[in-house]
Amino acid sequence: MNVQITSVNMRYSDGKMTSVDIHFNGIDEQRTVHLNGYIPLTAEEYSGNESLTALTNIVREQLVNRLLEEESE
Repeated sequence: MNVQITSVNMRYSDGKMTSVDIHFNGIDEQRTVHLNGYIPLTAEEYSGNESLTALTNIVREQLVNRLLEEESE
């Protein structure tokens, strides 16, 4: 799955970052599965993970976790 970060939107309150939304698009090699959306992070989760590689890994992990949650319900 090719996942690309399309934007990073930060929210601030009183001059401090409060949360970050990581918007993404994804497509598989056969181009049969398309994904898009955003993963919300706290300022603490974002801190130290600002690189595109780190953010892409976080998005991938969150997607897998959410897919597995749906199956277990």
